[in-house]
Amino acid sequence: MHILVLNAGSSSLKFQLIDTDESAIERSSDVRLARGQIERIGGEAILTLEAQGHAPRTSTASIRDHGAAVNYIIAWLTGDESGVPIRKVSDIEAVGHRVVHGGERFTESTRIDDAVIGGIEALIELAPLHNPHNLRGIAAARSALGPGVPQVAVFDTAFHHSLPDTAYLYALPYQLYRRYGVRRYGFHGTSHRYVAYRYRQLTGRAAESTRIVTLHLGNGASACAIAGGHSVDTSMGFTPLEGLVMGTRSGDLDPAILEFISLKEGLSLSDVDTMLNKQSGLLGVSGLTADMRELLAEERENGDRRARLAIDVFCYRVKKYLGAYLAALNGADAIVFAGGIGERSPDVRARVCRGLDWLGIAIDPTANAAAIGTEGRIDASASRVELWVIPTDEELLIARDTWRVVTGAPAAA
Repeated sequence: MHILVLNAGSSSLKFQLIDTDESAIERSSDVRLARGQIERIGGEAILTLEAQGHAPRTSTASIRDHGAAVNYIIAWLTGDESGVPIRKVSDIEAVGHRVVHGGERFTESTRIDDAVIGGIEALIELAPLHNPHNLRGIAAARSALGPGVPQVAVFDTAFHHSLPDTAYLYALPYQLYRRYGVRRYGFHGTSHRYVAYRYRQLTGRAAESTRIVTLHLGNGASACAIAGGHSVDTSMGFTPLEGLVMGTRSGDLDPAILEFISLKEGLSLSDVDTMLNKQSGLLGVSGLTADMRELLAEERENGDRRARLAIDVFCYRVKKYLGAYLAALNGADAIVFAGGIGERSPDVRARVCRGLDWLGIAIDPTANAAAIGTEGRIDASASRVELWVIPTDEELLIARDTWRVVTGAPAAA
């Protein structure tokens, strides 16, 4: 089945075309026919398009909205120039959408109809920075492909619906949870679920007997404790702001800081929220950049103190959560690094694991240095806990979930 996977942002649209079915899922032989993204929608957009077996091509075009972006992608996919082996719109048999927030209502991937769209709209107040853009992608695909092509929503929060109440409740007046749904939801669920699945596939372990900590480290970052194939705790909370230090997000802080900064700087709470989400994290501490690669280069080449400080704060926060989740799981079989930083920065992985020998965690420097964007084990022979690098593949999981929902196949473990 040819499945178009869409991930819509405020002014961007990422896509992949994946060919998958039951046999492909069983053999891990799904085929990624094309991928790409359109950035700066609303003006002269930047397009990066890549067909299987061809180098990526970058160009510009006037793209006024998400509807025009979807139409452009479909025209490229079905045109002769792309080299993709589909030739008409009807060759796209289903669409899978990344939707950030499913609240307590959507606990699994769901076929989209008017009622589901209404449910996603009702959750906009919980995810005002994400759900509206996801809805634009859904509307654009509906308009471009017509009502006969099934669409499926795959929710970032769904994997974390298994959190126990001791993990998802905040120590606030309980009526705030009952009235407004103030609780930990967790995000990056599709990534954590894929990485946990792939770890079990690589090791032959059964889900029921597996305990792992997955670390999705990128511009957005989160940790997840997984036992028996289920999320039992995760670092992101009511919003994606809580938890680890990220590219521009602060992660955990004392809530009293919000009012203090508001009074001292003469900022509204909305202004403070913007600061915490867009001007903090690695960018805020370093004063230089939100890009870990650039910070590591600044530290290495120029000895920049603030760059080093930002990296150290980032790694220290990961280490704290790692220790907490090892305690919550009563030990783990493995720690798995994923995400752009987790997959491509041996230096960060080494710093996170440094000083954890007493927990039986020891990294192999040679294996760690070699694992850049590739799957591999990076623990030393003396380590009692396995250490892995497993590149995440959220789009593949979205495509597989879409196939299962459309065909009525059982949900994945």
